[in-house]
Amino acid sequence: MTTELTLLTWTLLLAFVYIFASVIVRTRQYGPKWNAGPRDETMPPPSLITGRLVRAQANLFETLPLFIAVVLVAHVAGVHTRLTVLGAELYFWARVVYLPLYAFGVPGLRTIAFLAGAVGILMIVSAVL
Repeated sequence: MTTELTLLTWTLLLAFVYIFASVIVRTRQYGPKWNAGPRDETMPPPSLITGRLVRAQANLFETLPLFIAVVLVAHVAGVHTRLTVLGAELYFWARVVYLPLYAFGVPGLRTIAFLAGAVGILMIVSAVL
């Protein structure tokens, strides 16, 4: 398996970390009955940390399909270069640091982490083209 596919696999596991971080804090705020129920009722606004983790998860899910697609396109096209590896590494590590940066409310560095992940995707795209 290529490094890019390995990093894609780790990124998918990281997505579960994002999901469970969000679910755990929402369940702490709203209770297990809310978590197990249909969630039809109107709930109070999320707490600061709950809101941040929910938004961090949504942000990951905005870019994750692009990362998945470009890694798979590169793989199918047989493009495996230092640029594709660096791009995949950059995306993965940017997303690793993004979650705690968002959770702790570090706006400047969080934006840099987001942009680094986007650059990682673009690096892979440029190698494929």
